[in-house]
Amino acid sequence: MKKIRIGQLGIGHNHGTARMLSLRGLPEYFEVVGVAEDDPAWREKRGGHRAYEGLPMMSEKELLAMPGLEAVMVEKDGGELQAAAMRCAERGLHLCMDKPGGEDWTGFRKLCELVRSRDLAFQLGYVYRTNPAVRFCLDAVKNGWLGEVFEIHAVMSRWDKDTYRDWLSQFRGGAMYIFAGYLIDLVLQMLGEPDRVTPFLKRTRGDDLIDNGLAVLEYPRATATVRVSVAEVEGYQHRRLIVCGTNGTVELCPIEYQKDEVPLSVRLTLKEPRAHYASGTRMVNCGPRGDRYQPQMIEFARVVRGEIANPIPVEHEYLLQKILLEICGFPVADLG
Repeated sequence: MKKIRIGQLGIGHNHGTARMLSLRGLPEYFEVVGVAEDDPAWREKRGGHRAYEGLPMMSEKELLAMPGLEAVMVEKDGGELQAAAMRCAERGLHLCMDKPGGEDWTGFRKLCELVRSRDLAFQLGYVYRTNPAVRFCLDAVKNGWLGEVFEIHAVMSRWDKDTYRDWLSQFRGGAMYIFAGYLIDLVLQMLGEPDRVTPFLKRTRGDDLIDNGLAVLEYPRATATVRVSVAEVEGYQHRRLIVCGTNGTVELCPIEYQKDEVPLSVRLTLKEPRAHYASGTRMVNCGPRGDRYQPQMIEFARVVRGEIANPIPVEHEYLLQKILLEICGFPVADLG
């Protein structure tokens, strides 16, 4: 198959170097043409990373003028992602855009309308979508193993030093803005659009950062809670997803390990047998996470090539960003 000519726009996003390493490990899918960063501070800080070794470092103008360029991996710093993605979409380029989608709701809506009208592949970097243990939980719901879902409990926490806390404080929702989208994404895949969203945004250290948040998503016959904290000791190891239904429960904790090769396990409890699983409780080995980014990038490549429809349509990305901003305290009236 013809390789997709792709470049990386920006190196300021915290996932940018890891994603580039993963991208360069897929030569059968992609031809990486170069990296663009106009900010000399970011070039100084990250331009020498081994992820970019041997790749041309260029300006944004030079990258977007590259002959035969088909797709861009947008990895600008958080507040710059949306505008950079829009400039790429205006040139008809497929977009693998890191998350979140931006605090400017009108701008994100226009971006979604543009990629839809031009039939561009559009993927946000919510990596839990291809996590094998998360997929097991989502499939258990999709296949009806759990019966009617009435409760979801999702947590994504960590502990951070003051330097990262200072960076987070630029966003209206603080830690919720950066991390809650991973969990909202999963809730929406299982239950769809909620009837009502109620956020509880807290500051634990007396500074300006919202570092501890809870959101309740209400449905006709279910509730889902989304929790985020950057003040929890060893919070990474306590990240969890619990889904309860009338026929059983799935529980995943932690959602992932920091080492790719450690197997992930889901606790599955069933009142009645489903598929090849008997009633009762057992641990299901879902295998290791593997490379955190490559499965999503392969999926992106297949969408660009026209081999599959986008598993996460632009309408889902639109709704996810809308709910995220609502959770972060943006007025609902402004998110029409």
